[in-house]
Order: sequence, then structure tokens, then C-alpha cells
Amino acid sequence: MLETVELSKSFKGKMVVDGVSLYLEKGESVGLIGPNGAGKSTTISMISSLLAPTHGDVRLNGKSVIQNPQIIRNVLGVVPQEIALYGELSAYENLMFFGRIYKLSKKELESKIQEVLEIVGLRDRQKELIKTFSGGMKRRINIAASLIHDPQIVIMDEPTVGIDPQSRNHILDIVRILNREKGTTVLYTSHYMEEVEQLCNRMYIMDHAKVIASGTKEELGRILSNEDTIILQLDAYDDALIHDIREMESVLQTEKTDEGLKLIVTKQSRILSDIVQRAEQHKVQLINMNVHKPSLEDVFLQLTGRTLRD
Repeated sequence: MLETVELSKSFKGKMVVDGVSLYLEKGESVGLIGPNGAGKSTTISMISSLLAPTHGDVRLNGKSVIQNPQIIRNVLGVVPQEIALYGELSAYENLMFFGRIYKLSKKELESKIQEVLEIVGLRDRQKELIKTFSGGMKRRINIAASLIHDPQIVIMDEPTVGIDPQSRNHILDIVRILNREKGTTVLYTSHYMEEVEQLCNRMYIMDHAKVIASGTKEELGRILSNEDTIILQLDAYDDALIHDIREMESVLQTEKTDEGLKLIVTKQSRILSDIVQRAEQHKVQLINMNVHKPSLEDVFLQLTGRTLRD
């Protein structure tokens, strides 16, 4: 339904998107994940016809969006990272404004405003000014504005960033309703791997302007099928000890997390006794050690060398 073909963009000689090819089938929910600066937002801008590529093409049902941008603008809704609303207007007035841009009739627009307000759970607050809303409520109206013309495809660029858990859960429920009940095709970017795991059928991982991996959760998980993840909890995270552990032959990746020191290691390696021995040498007490199968976050760490939130 929607695909990019070797999509590239450079600014002042620097390649910010480099040969990105991806596709979305009708009714799919697809994740696009990567650290800051990976090229996700630039890719989205080119898909939505806001930015012309240096090379490559965007195609909707086989037709070039680059040559005819209107074919995607009629069927696409975009939820940007930034709040794109007028604070001095009410929620209702904002939706009326955006609906008129799409030339909806007055009768059709009135019905659609009530429908999208119902979807985002703010129908009872529609007459209140946007500037009085919480961050989470503003983001929900941001989503409502993207739905006012009943798009077939919705791109959501980190819609839950910087909001409270309750609002975040509400937004995740909105995405499920759009995708699973209404059949809307969704391209979803996030800094939260668990969101992408919950919502998306497939995902693409971007880093340094390129797609470095893609597939379902199960397919990406097989990237680390020969590895284990170890979480070490220590009484002190001594730099010299961490350096020694990082240099061990079986250790593929290390990362300090809220859980402790995370290691991705070769499966069935005899590393546990070596870790205990080195901790003793550095006079560091090992409080706890857990071994489990790698998660998608671990796959991301192994592929990029950094966590998703970096």
C-alpha cells in the first residue's frame, strides 16, 4: 500500500537518511524505532510529502508521491512530536479549523468532530481552551486533529513523549482502536520499546541514517538466538571492574541500566564464575545475578551499541 524505495536525504553534504526502503500493508501497524538523530523524523517528513528527498521515491499503491503529493495528503494523518494546536482556541475550534482545511462540509465536519473527540475521550472538554489542558490532553487533541478527515494511514511521531502514565495508556488504547477496530494503517515511532512491542505487527530499526534491521518481534529476536542477557546487581559499579568485564571475550555488549549492569553474552559461555572472580578482585560485592533470553531492547542495544532512549 505504502512504500519507500531507496529514500535518501542530505543536508549540506551530510546524509541524514540513506537508502531507506520500507513498506506498510493496508491495516498494518508498523514501528519505526531508533535513537535520536537516526533519521526517523526526516523519513516521516519525506513520506508525508513535507520534504523532498535527495534520491529515491515514496509510492502509494504504486504511484509516486514525489511526483503527485496530493495522493497521499488526501489519505494521511500525521501526529507530530510537537503540539500543533492553537492555545487560544478551544478543542472544538481547533478541530473545526483543521477540518475546514480538508474542505469538509459543515454538517460532515460537525459529526466528525464529535466522533474524533469520542475516540480520544475528550468530548466533555471540547469547549475549553487548549492552553488550559494538561500535556496529555493536548496530545490527545493533537491526535484528534490528525483524524478529522478520516485518513486511511496515520503516522504517529512519538505521541507519548513527556506525558503522565494515565495519558500514555489512553493514547495506546487510541492506537489500538484505530488499527484493530477501524483498520487504519499506522506507522508509529517511539522511544519506548514496550509500546512498539504492544502495538506493532512489524518494526524497522534505524541508526545512523539507515535501516539496520526489520521484521516481526520473533524475527528480530532471532538475531540474538545465540546470546543470553545477564543483569548484574553490584554494591558498587566500579569503572575498573566494568572495563574488565567489557573486555571479556564472551561479552558482546554492556550497558548500565536502572536494573543493574546489563551484559549480552555468548550463550552457554562459562562466564559467571569469571565475573564472580573479577568482582572479588576489585572488592565489589555481587548482590544478584539474573540470566534470561534477550529482549527486543537487547537486540536494539546489540545492533546500535546504545539504548533506545539515548
